[in-house]
Amino acid sequence: MVAAFDGWNDACQSATNVIRHLVSKYRSLEVGHISRDGYYDYQTSRPMQCVIQGTRRILWPQTAFYDITVTDDLHLLTQLGPEPNYRWMDYVRETLHFAKQYDVSRIVMLGSMFAECPHTRDLPIEVSVDGVQSDPESEYNGPIGIPHIIDAMAIEEGFDTTSIWVSVPQYLGGNEPCPQATLELFQQLASVIGLKLNAQELEGKADQWRAHCDVMVRNNADLDGYVDQLEHDYDLKQHARTIASAGTPAVEQLVQEAEAYLRDLP
Repeated sequence: MVAAFDGWNDACQSATNVIRHLVSKYRSLEVGHISRDGYYDYQTSRPMQCVIQGTRRILWPQTAFYDITVTDDLHLLTQLGPEPNYRWMDYVRETLHFAKQYDVSRIVMLGSMFAECPHTRDLPIEVSVDGVQSDPESEYNGPIGIPHIIDAMAIEEGFDTTSIWVSVPQYLGGNEPCPQATLELFQQLASVIGLKLNAQELEGKADQWRAHCDVMVRNNADLDGYVDQLEHDYDLKQHARTIASAGTPAVEQLVQEAEAYLRDLP
């Protein structure tokens, strides 16, 4: 099962757009939902009005589950909806009930968050498997959302779990979609599943997004300088990881390079 939620856990709609892409590109069938009653504050997650063939309809916030046929041998149960405002424990129990009904073996949670990272590099991805972070140095401490609660309770119920989070450049702000973040989540999901998924449309949108960001940065001198600094910090961290993995002599080299860098700071 793959799940993503609108709201606090979904910077620039990057995580939920993975589910929407899967629904649009593969044969999918809505197979159930979690009732809205008692879970939502309608001043926070407002109902939407739309007119369909001259008839007004009110669309209430709710969670939907889709059965997506990726191959003849692989189906994904996907969960998509707003993060609930109330009764999280009950909501998670309903979620895991659906997972058990469909004989789910692994639950994959998707999320995105704003961070200080440059758009000119691969966006940082953090992955945890069965609650264990792949990079101990990036272990998160702080407020959490419904994906973390589902992950923790799923582990207690005996499910295998994977959580995938992508960072979105904070300086972009706003709620405009970030196709690059969606693409990188999608690619990581494909790696977890062990299949090549159809990402061609996302790749094209990501190219356009990066080009748009390049223009925005070039037209703002302060932002250009800020991105240069983010690039430098990003490259230094990547270099540190490479050297640290090479052994003790290389670590000493890293210390010398870091000291030289600090001396050169204004």
